[in-house]
Amino acid sequence: MFFLIVGIGLIFLKYFAVGFVADLSWWWVLSPFPMAMAWWAWADATGYTKRKAMEKMDKRKQDRLDRQREALGIKSKRRK
Repeated sequence: MFFLIVGIGLIFLKYFAVGFVADLSWWWVLSPFPMAMAWWAWADATGYTKRKAMEKMDKRKQDRLDRQREALGIKSKRRK
């Protein structure tokens, strides 16, 4: 996502001729997009994306269980 935001920002700066970016070649301005594609391909191929999604889902599940236990007056068994 970082490369995508940088690429869009560079396009904006190049189009409106702002700062040093106005003097850069379009190849430099557009280079973050292939880097973003490479990052996403690597993340999907190695399972990084899926692993992060599972960690987020597990944390939400544990937080929900902790809230329910607290509402019932049971102490949480969560390791910290």
